[in-house]
Amino acid sequence: MFEIVFLGTSASAPSVKRGLSASLLLHRDQRFLIDCGEGTQRQLLCSGLGFRKLDKILLTHGHLDHILGLGGLVSTFSRWESISRLSLYGGHSALQRVNDLMQVVLRGGEADMDLEYVVVRPGTIWSSAVLTVTAFPVSHRGPGCFGYLFEERSHRPFLAEEAERLGVPPGPERKLLVSGQPITLADGTTVRPEQVLGAEVKGTRLAYVGDAGRVDDLVGVCRNVDALVIEATYTADEVDMAARFGHLTAAQAARLAAEAQVGHLFLVHISRRHAEREILREAEAIFPHTTVPRDLESYRITRDKVEQVELTDGA
Repeated sequence: MFEIVFLGTSASAPSVKRGLSASLLLHRDQRFLIDCGEGTQRQLLCSGLGFRKLDKILLTHGHLDHILGLGGLVSTFSRWESISRLSLYGGHSALQRVNDLMQVVLRGGEADMDLEYVVVRPGTIWSSAVLTVTAFPVSHRGPGCFGYLFEERSHRPFLAEEAERLGVPPGPERKLLVSGQPITLADGTTVRPEQVLGAEVKGTRLAYVGDAGRVDDLVGVCRNVDALVIEATYTADEVDMAARFGHLTAAQAARLAAEAQVGHLFLVHISRRHAEREILREAEAIFPHTTVPRDLESYRITRDKVEQVELTDGA
């Protein structure tokens, strides 16, 4: 299960109701900030989520509307917050631009912060026992643009009642069975993992794409994800302009969702030129399971459903 909080959903420049690109993805005790447009730290405070456990920032690319918020955020972290180390993930060109920004923010020793620059290449960039984050290339203006695929690992639930029936005591024996190892009970009976593990439960999958100029190269990686977050800067009557500036129309994003058979589509990076209802109407005509989230809206994503929820602290 994931929870995603949309902190900024405007394209290129903020509007009265929408800030610049940023989203916070929560999974168990992990937090991933994806992009950090101007004003992101204020949105984090307005959301009530704050800065706790926020030590990983994933950048889709290095355009200023996706990174300028890093200046203020890092300055705050370095002076007031308990976070002493921050990992920044992004393509080489994006990280170069961020490094230039940090030379200003951290100049003169007034602020101190341990920054780790992790150059992203296609493939796994972060993993734990329960979650894998994979980067994939995205076509936009300039090199080093990436999307991110978040995948929970499949698991087989432990059948406590069956273990009890077989006489498996609580403790290390059950842990061994969960890890796939057979055990021998005190009476000499052997219990195999398949006797106390249920059918495999597939994990939730979410794909996050920042700015993109085409979708044909995204169908495979987005195939059957439970949720897809992607831009919809233009409408169908502006398809030539979208192509010229390396962006998508709502219809193009919706066709990707339909072809890839995703569970739910979230459209972000909304231009000030368009009302939310225009973008939604165009996309829903092609892919009905579409949402155009507003800033500070939060959604819970599972394999069964997507639902809007009240903001939580992610604990």
